[in-house]
Amino acid sequence: MPLRLSRTSVRYADDMPRPDTGPDFIEALARGLDVIRAFQPRRPVMTLSEVAAATGLARPTARRILLTLTELGYARQDEDGFALTPRVLELGVAYVRSTGLWEVARPHMERLCARTNESVSIAQLDGSDIVYVARVAVPKIVTLSVQIGTKFPALQTSLGKVQLAALPPEELEAVLAQPTRSGLTPRWQPDAAERNAELRDVRARGWALTDQQLAPGIRSIAAPLRDGEGRVIAGLNVNCHAAETSIEHMVEHHLPLLLQTAGDISADFARLADVPHVVVA
Repeated sequence: MPLRLSRTSVRYADDMPRPDTGPDFIEALARGLDVIRAFQPRRPVMTLSEVAAATGLARPTARRILLTLTELGYARQDEDGFALTPRVLELGVAYVRSTGLWEVARPHMERLCARTNESVSIAQLDGSDIVYVARVAVPKIVTLSVQIGTKFPALQTSLGKVQLAALPPEELEAVLAQPTRSGLTPRWQPDAAERNAELRDVRARGWALTDQQLAPGIRSIAAPLRDGEGRVIAGLNVNCHAAETSIEHMVEHHLPLLLQTAGDISADFARLADVPHVVVA
């Protein structure tokens, strides 16, 4: 299987920072994150040479980073090479916990999942992609596997549409100009006019629907989640299999429940933000 090269595959000298960075940019930290991101699905173990090639780092630099990650418990080494350990999940979980979003959303998502018998997810924008940060799933066979941290192109997902529709025009163009890091080529490839018309409709009605625009068999409907100041901070969706659930049923049955749940989560999240946080020594 060929290696998937990251955007950092251009090799820089060890003492030379990458271009377009500020004076406070810490190159060593950036290289460490590049090494962590080099481990891709179906590629859990990599040799030193493979990590160096995937990141564009010199072998001695890649080796020092891997050994540092190993000493910190984020990686392990055996005769086949290096692999990440479950401790890496702490980095992502720290983000979710820091927002309080999962703790607030989980009981609401579980109720929505039980009432629709469909998987329910929360995702946030990450460039031109969405990244899943919370999920309550039902055991159904779907075209694409989804778990915490999964990325999909935002424009072809209901979760992405409700967030893109909330962006100012200039910011929207800048976000969508970024290349996807999901590794997927979606089915729907709209031009600018079709894209803008779709997002205008989403903005006007306050929710988004996708019908197999990302991949065959996947339908979903999403509503925005807002903070206490009304800003869209994430999307909440119900995901269905096209062969099992019609668009009419999604709109007539799932949508009212989804909108109610999104409102409840947003209200709870706003209340959480207003709670004073006391640090006890």
